[in-house]
Amino acid sequence: MRQAKSGFSSCFQSPARQDRIWTWTIAKQWVKMIPSELFQAAVPMSEYQYYEFQAIDRPLSAADRKALRALSTRARITTSSFVNAYEWGDFKGDPAKLMEAWFDLHLYLSNWGSRRLMIRWPARTVDRRLLDAFLGEVETAELRLVGENLILDIAFEEMDIEDCDDGSGWLAALAPLRADVLSGDLRLFYLIWLSAVGAEVFDPDELEPMPGIGPMSAALDAFAEFFNIDADLVAAAAERPFDPHAAMPLSSEAVRTTISSIQDEEKADLLLRLFEGDPTVTTDLRARVHRHLRSEAEVQPVEARTVGELQTRASAIRHARERALAEAAAIADRKREAEAKRLRRRRLDALAKRGENVWREIEAEIERGNASGYDKAAALLLDLRAIADEKNTSEDFARRLRAVRERHSRKGRFIERLNKLG
Repeated sequence: MRQAKSGFSSCFQSPARQDRIWTWTIAKQWVKMIPSELFQAAVPMSEYQYYEFQAIDRPLSAADRKALRALSTRARITTSSFVNAYEWGDFKGDPAKLMEAWFDLHLYLSNWGSRRLMIRWPARTVDRRLLDAFLGEVETAELRLVGENLILDIAFEEMDIEDCDDGSGWLAALAPLRADVLSGDLRLFYLIWLSAVGAEVFDPDELEPMPGIGPMSAALDAFAEFFNIDADLVAAAAERPFDPHAAMPLSSEAVRTTISSIQDEEKADLLLRLFEGDPTVTTDLRARVHRHLRSEAEVQPVEARTVGELQTRASAIRHARERALAEAAAIADRKREAEAKRLRRRRLDALAKRGENVWREIEAEIERGNASGYDKAAALLLDLRAIADEKNTSEDFARRLRAVRERHSRKGRFIERLNKLG
């Protein structure tokens, strides 16, 4: 998804780093053929790991930043983020613990294909029962209730991704997913479920957890790409729109109506939290308004598709895409062939007009006595033979070619080139 794949997967700037990453990629192709302990002992491979955390609801205090600095002397730490990359070492901290204490978003990436994303929400702002419905048999994601927060943890190990990716830019692209869930858009969880469909976790008659996810947002596209979810499955799922009421824009009238329906005691609690500077008040209120809108909306029921139907449709999309690519490649090949023929025709016509000058040029190239001269002479002779075939002067050409061969019979490298002409 990206500039430099949307800014997300530009290769490392350091040539030395590129060499190490490419070496790792090549090694992965044969490491499966030998015992892992022998590979590790014989090839001390460079590693690359990228860690990024973001704090959204609460900025990091000076004490928070000091505690984080104790975990890494090299990390870039601000009031809202912690970023570090390792090529030979490892991060001393536990990302899960950092999420529990300070952060709302975390992204991890390694050059051996491991990828991880964690998102934290205030537990009171989301309905866990709705989220759990997507994750029942999904082994790559889990929800954890930690204190007053709910943390989604998604991890894929050793994915088959060949890009050399330094990790920068990914979390910025994925960050909107947190707000989407707060607004009632649960398509993130559908994609997590869909990744398990791609891994053939479910039976073909299993129903999708929501009736559609189209059109895809940039953040959803980024998520599907980051975790390498089958693009054809995603396209199949996105052919149906998701519930238009799931993420309604907040109008002043809707907010006023919802606030009017809140009990006085709850209003007082919200105002008190606002007075005390609680940064999550807005998040809570937005979530409450969206829940109210969804409960009031009239939604026409749509029949859910089965896993088998999604897979069949994805297969059809894949075949159509491959067919289109093959047709485009064939058209490009025909254009290249036509252009090559046009250029050859122009070259032969120009040579035919030069007459004896071409033979003199051939002799001059041969007399240079080097590979480039021999190649140029042989190429000119090949063109002259084509012209002779067109003009029915092949016998004259053959006679002159024999003369060239005799004059330069001691130039072995040149004679080798003549022999290849037939």
